[in-house]
Amino acid sequence: MSLHGKISSLVESKRDASIQLSDAIWAVPELHFQEKKSVQYMKAALEKEGFVTEIGIAGLDTALVGTYGSGKPVIAFLGEYDALPGLSQKGGATHHEPLEDGGSGHGCGHNLLGTGAFAAAVAVKDYLEQNNQSATIRFYGCPAEENGSGKAFMAKAGIFDDVDIAISWHPGTFTSVMTCTSLANYAATFKFTGKSAHAAAAPHLGRSALDAVELMNVGVNYLREHIIPEARVHYAVTNTGGTSPNVVQPYAEVTYLVRAPKKHQVQEIYQRVVNIAKGATMMTETSLEIAFEGAASNLIPNKTLYDAMQKQIIDLGVPTYTSEDEQHAQAIFNTFTPEIQASSLVGLKKEDVVQLQGKVIANHIPSVLPEFILGGSTDVGDVSWNVPTVQCTTVCMALGTPLHTWQVVSQGVMPIAHKGMLQAAKIMACTAVDLIDNPALIEEAKKEWQERLDGETYVSLIPEGTKPPKF
Repeated sequence: MSLHGKISSLVESKRDASIQLSDAIWAVPELHFQEKKSVQYMKAALEKEGFVTEIGIAGLDTALVGTYGSGKPVIAFLGEYDALPGLSQKGGATHHEPLEDGGSGHGCGHNLLGTGAFAAAVAVKDYLEQNNQSATIRFYGCPAEENGSGKAFMAKAGIFDDVDIAISWHPGTFTSVMTCTSLANYAATFKFTGKSAHAAAAPHLGRSALDAVELMNVGVNYLREHIIPEARVHYAVTNTGGTSPNVVQPYAEVTYLVRAPKKHQVQEIYQRVVNIAKGATMMTETSLEIAFEGAASNLIPNKTLYDAMQKQIIDLGVPTYTSEDEQHAQAIFNTFTPEIQASSLVGLKKEDVVQLQGKVIANHIPSVLPEFILGGSTDVGDVSWNVPTVQCTTVCMALGTPLHTWQVVSQGVMPIAHKGMLQAAKIMACTAVDLIDNPALIEEAKKEWQERLDGETYVSLIPEGTKPPKF
């Protein structure tokens, strides 16, 4: 039996357990740094498979590492399990139907992401046992990818320092190796304090913190013209200081997220945002406190690794989809606006568009794209600065499905999602075994990684002395 046949058999032999684990995490959607039930589910599953576990690593209460085996190479599988606020949704529903008003939901598929990485680690463990081979297999349970960048804290603490290769994936609408880099980011909350007063009887005695927030926002919006076009600056007013217009607001907050292709660009733009905030305090005679919220480095791609993973993707092929899968995907697709539907194949090569035109499930593996800059950010970037890293995506939802939506949550417990999760496990496990069997490939990946860093060493964007929040 081929490697692909052996790994597929191992993954499929534990199919039901993997699906149950994913669905259990889906059912308890927990926000960043609060994944207390989810991490315990992962811990129990790892220990059942013979992994030695440690919880609370790098000072993160909901971070986990499970280890099997010994010696070189050390292969890391990266898992996540945090949810998003406001995306509660009934599983399988083809219309918006929250299970809890204002509740959380797995709108980025991290219930699948964590379990798929776990299933891959277990498959490699089983393969090594069957073939009397040695290596160290680690599963890293990484909290707070969405907000807080848990992996950045883990990387800063040095827990990836002895890893040879890191492997991960993300649920998506295509099956493809990831050839992209990503935007580095930095998030902070600007807390303004002024002085309250009666807005009519004594406005001259007040100093409005809300005015400071608004002036800061105006200043940053003018800044946009004078930063590099690849950069992004987002903000949300998170505390207006009150609801009465007849009170000068003594306290107000705004949270900013700055993104750019390189870390030094993020730092430069962020400092200009800070200067604008200080200017707002001068204009309003208020005071300012800045609270760090999270940061992530840009992703370092590795062609050696993504070429190796792409070979596994092609050899494994794609799952078989039933008429029920197609019908549900069509119903989900019908909930999208015409604009979203029309953009479902954007970015693909012409020959791939021809293959997928008119379909709602991508049952065709598209061509590998040239390296590009992903519009978003990921804390996997911090891992990639410390160890050669590779990722893929697999089909877990209907074509065109935007992440961070109720439609992702709905599909997260459906067969299409389970098939994609198990497919990702097979791809990652086959890639890991191929690397274990070919040490020269690992060395080639490390050489390329060093060349891409070009002498630059990893420096975390997290300020010194910053500790993750406790809940």
